[in-house]
Order: sequence, then C-alpha cells, then structure tokens
Amino acid sequence: MKLESGMAAVVTGGASGLGRASAQALADQGLKVAIFDINDEDGKAHAKAIGGTFHRVDIMDEQSVEDGFAAAREANGQERVTVHCAMASRRGKTLGWDKENGRYKRLPTEDYAFGAEGILIASYRIASISALGMANSEPLNEDGERGCITLTASVAAQDGQIGQVIYGSCKSGVNGLVLPMARDLMDIGIRVNSVMPGIFATPLMLGMKDRNPAMWAQLNASVPFPKRLGHPEEFASLICEIARNSYINGHQFRLDGAIRMPPK
Repeated sequence: MKLESGMAAVVTGGASGLGRASAQALADQGLKVAIFDINDEDGKAHAKAIGGTFHRVDIMDEQSVEDGFAAAREANGQERVTVHCAMASRRGKTLGWDKENGRYKRLPTEDYAFGAEGILIASYRIASISALGMANSEPLNEDGERGCITLTASVAAQDGQIGQVIYGSCKSGVNGLVLPMARDLMDIGIRVNSVMPGIFATPLMLGMKDRNPAMWAQLNASVPFPKRLGHPEEFASLICEIARNSYINGHQFRLDGAIRMPPK
C-alpha cells in the first residue's frame, strides 16, 4: 500500500514512547495522523508538532473509542493505517506471599480482568472499529486493499516473566487475534499484523537510567546485539514498512535484538 501524502492514520498511545515515534514516522511520510491518548498535554503538543490532530480517547471505553474515530475521520478522512500502542494492565504473581497473614494469597480475578480489558479487549475494539470504517471505503489499489491495522504485542507474549501472568498472557492473546482477524478481513482487503517489541528506550525505561545506573547497564548488556535498548524510531520504521508492504499479512514480528527473556 503506497503511503501517500494526505492519507489518514490513527495511532493510539501516540503521546509518548512507541506510539509517539510511530505517529512521527507516519507524519514524515505525509500522512495526516490522529493521536488517541488520555495524556492531553503531551498528546496535543505532539499532534501540533507533526501537523496532526489529537483526540482524548480512553481505549477501555467503547463510546470514547467510537467518538474518537468519528472525530478523527471528520478531521482527516477515513484512516487507512491504524497503529495500536496504548494499553492498561496490572502486575502480580498468580500466588504471592502475604506477610501480614503468613500465607499465600491469590492474584484477584478482577486484576486479571482489568489487564484483559486494557490489552486484549482494547486491541479487538480498536482493530474492529477501524476495520469497519475501512471496509466501507473504496479500495486503494489493484489488489483491492483498503487498509492496514498493526497491533502491539510484546516479547512477553512468548517469554512471559515472573509477575507477568496478566501482561504476558494478554499480549499472547493479541498475537492470537492476528491470523483469524486477517482471515476474517481478507475478502475485504484489510491486513492485520502485530509487533512484539523487546526492551525499548521509552520514557518508562529511560527513568531507570538515572535511578539505577547499574540496572540500566545490565539491561543494555542483556541484549545480544546490538547491546542496547531499542530506539522507538526502530519500532516506528517497522510500522511504516508493514503499512507499505501489502504482502505482510497475518504475521507477528519480534523486534528485540535477539533477546530471550529469563524467568525474572
């Protein structure tokens, strides 16, 4: 799919980290990018900087997402590229030691449900609402392509660590969405893929550089090659290639410098 000037895109979580870099990269290709985020200040500032639009969207609220897509389409036209980076989750082991009561306690089901809603269900919500808009639009090329949806999973989908029972399993679920959804949409000309980033230098991780330099050095050294955290721009570069290359469909990409996460 040719990324043409004026084509519309939606990036969730576009106010920071991997989403911010993806929004920038797509704007650099001439796309009109709508940023969906709950961080009003940073989202508005980045949207202005890249010539895009900002829409306050809570990915865990169906109406908020519907309203966000409607506003983005009103401003920029039907999106042909959707990149879903936003998420919400909680941490915890399946069983943890309760020091106060001297016994094991279980991770509450409601904590798991929160992560499932913020990762897996939100991914379906964003992808399916975007796909509906794409489906009712004209094809873009002789292949009959109408758009491309890329979801963000994680290496934790395959290498879930201790304390990642929610995050790892729900990110695995995101990967699980990809092939059946791509097949559901194949006759309509909509592609679906996911990216599993490893350890990237997002604001969350960069905070460790000053707080714990030793841990920061250890993290960098843990990556086989190159021995550093990934740059968000490298994630964004893959996002653009997935959108451009019409033969990429139903695939899950690891982008991780060959790292395989240990149990903890």
